[in-house]
Amino acid sequence: MKRTDGRGKNELRKLNLIRNYLKFSGGSVLVEFGDTRVICTAFIEPGVPSFLRGKEEGWLTSEYSMLPGSNRTRIMRESSAGKIKGRTHEIQRLIGRSLRAVIDLKKIGENTIWIDCDVIQADGGTRTSSISGAYVALYDAVKKAMSQGLFEEWPIKNFIGAVSVGIVNGEFLLDLDYSEDSQADVDMNVVMTDKGHLIEVQGTAERKTFSIKDMEVLMKLARNGIKDIIKFQKSVLKV
Repeated sequence: MKRTDGRGKNELRKLNLIRNYLKFSGGSVLVEFGDTRVICTAFIEPGVPSFLRGKEEGWLTSEYSMLPGSNRTRIMRESSAGKIKGRTHEIQRLIGRSLRAVIDLKKIGENTIWIDCDVIQADGGTRTSSISGAYVALYDAVKKAMSQGLFEEWPIKNFIGAVSVGIVNGEFLLDLDYSEDSQADVDMNVVMTDKGHLIEVQGTAERKTFSIKDMEVLMKLARNGIKDIIKFQKSVLKV
């Protein structure tokens, strides 16, 4: 199968992470995976949800949105529709879970870290792009908070990256764009740390079932892709 952008089966789309993209947030990143573009921000605010008050522990949560001009046809703002779609709930919970997995919430005190991911252009992989970009925004926000004396100890435990993999017309592909994702027989999203530990795997048979062996091939493909993403994150952050 020839990919539309000329990539090999095991190659990521062109990746770019532009830090300090916005002026006012603690950390902000424009993340680009091919033609998918997401603005990720991280804010740190005092206070925690009621279930954590008095426990000397912080919280991290996320919100996700696809802006009206991000798709081929205009997407209605969910605020106008009067409710958040189930897909949006699913994705923002995924982003929150993924980032909470790599931060020690006891080290941030009774503060809440808000992660916001706004898709400005969608061409496949918006949730995985959001996680990979939001991590860098989180890292910058925490670094700024440390410099201001808000945290006493560095709370981030690991790097994380996320990527999609799938089976399209019998081919195992890394980092699917929309044209590939829309015709995939199997679609999978993988979130993993730099230590190779899994945070989440979302795998679905879209048109055909798949075997354990197929899953092992997909996981190896995802692991290698995430290694490259994290390597790029570290180079951008200069760590």
